[in-house]
Formats: sequence, structure tokens, C-alpha cells
Amino acid sequence: MTLAVRYLSARTLDTAPAENPPPGPGEAEIAPAYVGICGTDLHIFHGDMDARVAVPAVLGHEMSGRIVRVGAGVEGWSPGDAVTVMPLRWDDTCAACQAGHQHICRHLDFIGIDSPGAMQQRWAVPATTLVRLPRSLPLDHAALVEPTAVAVHDVGRAQVRHGEKAVVVGGGPVGILIALVARAAGADVRVVELSPHRRRIAQELGLAAWDPGADDVPELVRQWTGDAGADVAFEVSGAQGGVDTAVEVLGVRGRLCLVAIHARPREVNLHRFFWRELTLVGARLYDRSDFERAVTLVTDGTVPAERLISKVVPLTEAPAAFEALEGGGDVMKILVDCTDDARGAVQ
Repeated sequence: MTLAVRYLSARTLDTAPAENPPPGPGEAEIAPAYVGICGTDLHIFHGDMDARVAVPAVLGHEMSGRIVRVGAGVEGWSPGDAVTVMPLRWDDTCAACQAGHQHICRHLDFIGIDSPGAMQQRWAVPATTLVRLPRSLPLDHAALVEPTAVAVHDVGRAQVRHGEKAVVVGGGPVGILIALVARAAGADVRVVELSPHRRRIAQELGLAAWDPGADDVPELVRQWTGDAGADVAFEVSGAQGGVDTAVEVLGVRGRLCLVAIHARPREVNLHRFFWRELTLVGARLYDRSDFERAVTLVTDGTVPAERLISKVVPLTEAPAAFEALEGGGDVMKILVDCTDDARGAVQ
């Protein structure tokens, strides 16, 4: 038997023994090394996704690890290979899949939400979800490949071009990753974030950051752009104020990329969309090319993963880590160490 972190009900997690059957045909069994806690995991923790999550639910989809064994019919993978997982399983028959958009399949199984996730010591997944990691990439850094793939997809959906001015509203982990990926694409980037700690991290990474609680962000954008407005804005805050700011800062024919999950309908200034011929694009998840690009960006240091990891805790302390993230404070990304010999928290 191995251990797994399970969601039981709103704000209730436990660490319990889990069965470890051999991988089935077409599957690979992984020993997860590190699993990141993300905003979606917190939504589950709060009980906001109970209609979708079958309890007890093993959480986690931002991960790295090594293959332990493979099932029948799996070729090209061997025990010991370092991997991450693109945690999507689609039906390949719906209209979205037939159009080539499998990542937004109408019957998508998001592994770690709709089916058991990575926050356990052994995890069987379809071999088709495996993404190879280079030997040079530390496994704790590799746990940031999945959220980096989100950022790569977002920047691609927004069609960010070299020389453009981009505003990222929300400087949490995904917001910072979007800013880094957009900068790597040649954009001039500003981050808007309330948390002093997160603004400080952005600035340490060479990103200009503004405080919407103290700064007149639209006026700063006008000064920065010569009154033209930003070319693109990313809404990553999940708040009404973030939506308002992202719309307000855009110039003529600017693009608003909606990244955050908004649990309720929001008011949007549609007159501004009309007046400036703005474009709104949604961005959800990623495809394999986004993942492969993310591996490169984390490996070559474009995404300095070590600067974004606030804390690493052992599997048995994962429930307390969720509570720490919920409380805010000076935290960016917490990783859960799932290795068999994980003992103490590493600061």
C-alpha cells in the first residue's frame, strides 16, 4: 500500500493508504516526486467543484516523477525515465476533437480533477499522457512545467508579438509565468498585483509591477504607451476589479485574454469593446506542443523555477499546505514531496 492525499469534503483532506495495482495495458506507473498545489486544487478544497469531483478524490496535476513500470503494449518508455504528465484524456469523437481541439473535448477527463491525480506515491496514467524530461532538469523544477504550459498556451492564444505592450492582471504563479513567457516572445510587460510579496518576486525577476490598490493603473498605462493603450491584457486575477482593469488598459483593437476561472458571471464594459474594436479570447489548458515548449523554457532558465517555489512539504503535510495557501501571505508555489523517503519540510 502507498499513501495518497484525498479530498473528502469542503476544507477536509486526509492522507490515507491507497491501493497500488499494476499498470493496465497502455498505462505507465509513475512514482511522483513533486506535485504543485494550484488554484484549481484550492477551488476543489473550498468545495466549489463538488458537482464534478467524485469523493474521495486524489488531487494534483502539476507534477514530475519517474516511471516505475509499464503495462502491456507500452513502447519507448522504461523504468527510471523522468517524466511529467499532460493530464488530459479526451474522447476523440466530439466536435471539438474532430476539429483538432482535443484539449477542450466536450467530454474531457482532466486527470487530477475528474479522475485520480498525482498527489500519491504511485500513479498509473495512460502512456499517451507522458512527456519526457531531460536528465539535466531537477525534478522539483520540472513540477512547474504544467503551469508553464498553461502560460505558453495563453500567450499563444493572445497572439503576442515582438515589441507589443502587455499587461498581466494578477501576479500569482500563472500570472508571473505568463509575464515571463510573454517577455520571452519579445513583449514589454507590466504586472498588476495587490500582494507586496508577489510584486517583489515579479520585480526580482526583472518585471515591472504595479499595485492596483495604490497606483492609477490606467494612467500608468497611458504614460507607458504614449496614450495608445496596451496591445494585449491577460485577466488572471479572477476578480471583478481585475476584469475592469484589463478592459480599461487596452488600446484600439487590443486583445483581452481571459485566463482566470470566474465562478460567477461578471460585468464587462461592452461599450469599450465596441468603441475600440477590442477582442476577447478564452484560453483553457494546453496541447502537447505547449507542453514541449514549456519543458524547454523551464530547462533553459527562461522560467527560473527555483525563484517561484516558496516551500516544499512532505506528503503527510499536504493538508496543512492547502490551509497555508488559502491564508495568502508570502507564498507563491508550494510543492508536495511525494517520494517514499520524504520526511521534513524544506524551506
